[in-house]
Amino acid sequence: MAVNFFEEGINAQLRQRRRIKRWLHAIAAAKGYRIDSLNYVFCTDDYLHQINLNYLKHDTYTDIVTFDQSEQDRTIEGDVFISVDRVRENAKQEGETYPAELLRVIAHGLLHLCGYKDKSPSEKHRMRKEEDQAVAHYSKITVPRGTPKDQNLI
Repeated sequence: MAVNFFEEGINAQLRQRRRIKRWLHAIAAAKGYRIDSLNYVFCTDDYLHQINLNYLKHDTYTDIVTFDQSEQDRTIEGDVFISVDRVRENAKQEGETYPAELLRVIAHGLLHLCGYKDKSPSEKHRMRKEEDQAVAHYSKITVPRGTPKDQNLI
């Protein structure tokens, strides 16, 4: 049931980790999945580019790469690498804030592990709809009593 956050060579400025974990568990449960082990690694463009080259043989920059390690049906085990550089750039291009774009990408990785694809136009449309629903749900997630009331994601 662990969700972990790591940083490689960059500060993602992720503050509300408990709230994000609760949110991710809620998304997975709504899709009929249970999170066993989910690792998010926030990194630079160059770091993620190397992963893309070495493991996927793609010579492109991207905001996210997801590796599914699941061995049981409806149980999530995986690693999600997110380029904070790319998220910031995409936020600017989309006219979005960095926190909102980061939430979208975090949800995107989990949705991949729940079986959602984004290769075809119809898959991309469906993925965006799911991302939007997930981001909208984040504001409804409360944190346990005694947790600092920092309302900022970063």
